[in-house]
Amino acid sequence: MGFAIMSMTEAAANRVKAIVENSGPGAQGIRVGIKKGGCAGMEYTIDLVTDPNAKDDLIEREGAKVWVEPSAVLYLLGTEMGFESTTLRSGFTFTNPNQTSACGCGESVELKPADLAALAAQGNAVIPAH
Repeated sequence: MGFAIMSMTEAAANRVKAIVENSGPGAQGIRVGIKKGGCAGMEYTIDLVTDPNAKDDLIEREGAKVWVEPSAVLYLLGTEMGFESTTLRSGFTFTNPNQTSACGCGESVELKPADLAALAAQGNAVIPAH
């Protein structure tokens, strides 16, 4: 049995499908990654996918497709992607066990690579090859 890099909530899946429906005929899903930036050191990135990269890992829920860039995999293992809409903001959320801190505004985070030995001990030993 394979190990899913990330999971997504129903709300996140619905938002991904809405983005695809409103983005034209070439849109297939979104791509999640990380980049250096922000006051805590790293930021999540989200881009529209029209031509999937074969090296990306794909997660799906209810027809929603999210690709994960290879350089982000170790930082996103075990993450749940959600979507929230409040009176102050709406956007994707990431419940990430690899997050060690975040800035006050929540726009940037500090991440550590996932502990592969701990994942293997939990029975999640099959990690996607790149």
